[in-house]
Amino acid sequence: MLLATLVSTLLWLQPASAPKVPFAVQQQRGGYVDPCKIYGSIYLERDPRRRAYCSATVFVEQQDAFASLVVYQEANKLFADKPGMWYITDARDFADYTVLVTDNRAFADFGIFYTKVRSFAGCRQN
Repeated sequence: MLLATLVSTLLWLQPASAPKVPFAVQQQRGGYVDPCKIYGSIYLERDPRRRAYCSATVFVEQQDAFASLVVYQEANKLFADKPGMWYITDARDFADYTVLVTDNRAFADFGIFYTKVRSFAGCRQN
């Protein structure tokens, strides 16, 4: 009985630690997401009301000169292992990142450009 009281008192006196938050949510709180860290399976969200649940907001550029990230769409999820290699998935729950695609460049965190050549994909460091 005394041992149980001592243990519960020690647990009560310890400061509460911050809960662990998933990696994608930590980036979302920071505001701006580094485009070089987004790769793997990606779900493209089109509904702006779900912006709070997305890891980043992107604008699809018409030319690669203005894009921060050149994206190649992989056909296999296993090969999407470098920046710019995206496997577009239809299931939001199984995606590594959820990305909101916007029509307004001012609302986007960064711009992307889709390429058909795998070796051109990657991040542009400014």
